[in-house]
Amino acid sequence: MTDSYSLETVNAMSPKDFAETFGDIAEHSPWVAEGAESHRPFQNREEMITCFADVMQSANEETQLALIRAHPDLAGKAALSGELTEDSKNEQAGVGLDQLSEDEFKRFTDLNKRYLDRFGFPFIFAVKGATKFMILDAFVERLENDQAKEFETALQQIARIIRFRLEDRVG
Repeated sequence: MTDSYSLETVNAMSPKDFAETFGDIAEHSPWVAEGAESHRPFQNREEMITCFADVMQSANEETQLALIRAHPDLAGKAALSGELTEDSKNEQAGVGLDQLSEDEFKRFTDLNKRYLDRFGFPFIFAVKGATKFMILDAFVERLENDQAKEFETALQQIARIIRFRLEDRVG
């Protein structure tokens, strides 16, 4: 379980402590927290969430693509080998992706591969509050998107992931 911080505590952190505390909010991309840190003090949690999303959205396309590619496949090899970040592991387990049947796992594996082959980056879905069926439906639907639409959708999903993670950590 990750610690929860008051907004007062967040605003009083040194830049180094802020980066260490929130550097993992955006998957393997501490630059998002480092960019948000300079906008303190935050008036409320919503402003903090918006600031993290704005930093991500204002990055250049190459940096955004690296952020998207830093995310693991859903129910993929990283999950099997235990290489997920703690947040990703908890999020995927929370919707049962760690308990798929063999057929379900094969379906996720196939969709992950098709998606990666089509777009060049992993399928991103903010799984909190979803079911495996909702995720599978989104996979099939989003495979029909064009590259630009799916790139933007991936960033929107990352913004949702950031929101959920900050809501969990900041009271």
